[in-house]
Amino acid sequence: MSSDIGLIGLGVMGQNLALNFADHGATVSVYNRTTSVTDEFAAGEGDRPDIVPFHSVADLVASLERPRRVVLMVAAGRPVDAVIDQLLPHLDPGDIVIDGGNSLYTDTIERTRRLTEAGIRFVGCGISGGEEGARHGPSMMPGGDEEAWPHISELFQAVAAKAPDGTPCCDWLGPDGSGHYVKMVHNGIEYGDMQVIAEAYHLMKVGLGLSPDEMAAIFRRWNEGVLDSYLIEITGDILALEVDGERRLEVILDAAGQKGTGKWTVISSMEVAQPTTLVAEAVYARIVSALKEARVRAAGVLAGPGGRIEDVDGFVDDIEQALYASKIVSYAQGFMLMKAASDEHGWDLDLGRIAKLWRAGCIIRARFLDDITAAFERRPDNLMVDEFFADALSRAQAGWRRVVSAAVEAGIPVPAYATALSFYDSFRSADLPANLIQAQRDYFGAHTYERRDRPRGEFFHTDWLGGGTETPA
Repeated sequence: MSSDIGLIGLGVMGQNLALNFADHGATVSVYNRTTSVTDEFAAGEGDRPDIVPFHSVADLVASLERPRRVVLMVAAGRPVDAVIDQLLPHLDPGDIVIDGGNSLYTDTIERTRRLTEAGIRFVGCGISGGEEGARHGPSMMPGGDEEAWPHISELFQAVAAKAPDGTPCCDWLGPDGSGHYVKMVHNGIEYGDMQVIAEAYHLMKVGLGLSPDEMAAIFRRWNEGVLDSYLIEITGDILALEVDGERRLEVILDAAGQKGTGKWTVISSMEVAQPTTLVAEAVYARIVSALKEARVRAAGVLAGPGGRIEDVDGFVDDIEQALYASKIVSYAQGFMLMKAASDEHGWDLDLGRIAKLWRAGCIIRARFLDDITAAFERRPDNLMVDEFFADALSRAQAGWRRVVSAAVEAGIPVPAYATALSFYDSFRSADLPANLIQAQRDYFGAHTYERRDRPRGEFFHTDWLGGGTETPA
């Protein structure tokens, strides 16, 4: 009997996705480079008739019905290319390879081109939700060779998470690297979400002196309102966990790690000239946190305020507003980035469809993604100027400004809240001081400038040292 789908890479995500495929009626052939991993899985949770282990890529491919469908769940970068090189001699034109890892989208663009030339249909599919999502329903973001979609759509949409309205959180996004690009931006937004939550925790702990139980109760209350989300929910659980009389959170070192997708998001935003400032600050905040030893030394040298916030009446509610407003800005920036990349690469991304894919299964799943979906159905130029979100930002900004001001006065860093507010103020400003920057650039480098009273696209240069004569560039 032939298997319906193959899966290579039996790490935690790979094992759970294989079990998920099998739970939804597929017979799954599995392989891992380290044979003992395959054997352990086959003897444990994978000990079931609809999961078939193999010790070679050739045997796995031979076990599959045509067109063959092979999912790769291996580390991004060279390991993906190495597995593809192993697969190619055994595949036939029309077979399908799906990369389910966190690959850089430019690698996916190149792999799509390379495999298309070989007659193989390649799909880059972002998968979010971690171990639990892979097992019981992730958010899935496929893109690549569209001819592959009819052959994988039924199974992928079956195993994906379901939004509250029953819609699968899996849909075709576009050509070549589009799926992995959307997953990359998802992860960048995830960095931002975690940072704005961490800043709320820091303000309450250091600024207000609240106990873990008090903070846990606040996060649980927030999770019943506009901030209802997976990350807010688990933060309440994290704050409340006590083991052997000790809060687990308090023994965890304050040095955050990262795997690169946040950095990739920021790099891409610079390449397509989009201001993902909050994701950038979230990435830099992790980098600063990793400088633990240097920070400890600096704490004994550098002076600053004491860290306490004195005017505490209603301040927790202000923090909630700062968190919500900053989150809106972060998502607006993320969707601006995806729109620009879509235009750059010709992907024709549907932003509303992307918001729908994130409503369940993924790490950033949240109630307000329904509001984002509805906003894009109204087709705003930018998420922030949609009537719903413009009103939310207007109502939140008084508390948001109080939080940033109080944090500065207390010496508590809030890089995400501050950069979000700065972007909001910049974006709502009809005039910015960039005219001075253009004058400086023209003065020292003859870089030219446009005029307020002339059509865009006409450039001029001033002879700044020769009497101010202006000439068309």
